[in-house]
Amino acid sequence: MKNLLRELRAQRGWSQADLAQKLDVSRQSVNAVETGKFDPSLPLAFRIARVFDMSIESIFIDESVNSERSEANLKERDSNVRNES
Repeated sequence: MKNLLRELRAQRGWSQADLAQKLDVSRQSVNAVETGKFDPSLPLAFRIARVFDMSIESIFIDESVNSERSEANLKERDSNVRNES
């Protein structure tokens, strides 16, 4: 499963350690999720979504779903980032 975690974190200027602290997990856990080595638990996925004020589906991209949905997720992400500025 792909995700936008690295991009979202970078847009906010957060290090992996910063995000880990916000999520109450280790930096290594953030790295593992970002690189796709680990899929987060459902509670962690909800915490990630809350931190970024986005839906889980906008952050975690199911590659079995068509590309139109992925494009819609990217547009939602970009809209949220612009609203934070």
